Amino acid sequence: MDNGLYLGIMSGTSMDGIDATLVEFHPGGFTQLASHNLPWPAILQQQLKALAQPGESEIERLGVLDIRVAERFAQAALELLQQSDTAPAQVIAIGSHGQTIRHRPDTDPPFTLQIGDPNRIAELTGITTVADFRRRDMAAGGQGAPLV
Repeated sequence: MDNGLYLGIMSGTSMDGIDATLVEFHPGGFTQLASHNLPWPAILQQQLKALAQPGESEIERLGVLDIRVAERFAQAALELLQQSDTAPAQVIAIGSHGQTIRHRPDTDPPFTLQIGDPNRIAELTGITTVADFRRRDMAAGGQGAPLV
């Protein structure tokens, strides 16, 4: 990993809000520079919780919420940058965990699904965005959580 500024975004299974943090990596490790929490609007929180359960029109609902989550993640990132007086061009990359919709590490085959389109986050913030960490961990034989 290159030295410099990185931004991390995560929303947990409680779906109570989005946590964003700005960190600077340097030869001795890293320093957290700022953090921000952006609550989910009640209607979006309800829609996310409903999507986490089997139901009708799941693919259409997933498609819409994938975009809405990404927009909210981008908003959290931009608010954090504004509060910390940091220009998007100063940030090397955003790491976005996404919002977990289903996590089934004990099924055959095991799977996990997070939404929050990283392409849209990148477009809205102007910052390279990487995502889908749980799926990579599971592909490598892990449980996909916790990612520490």
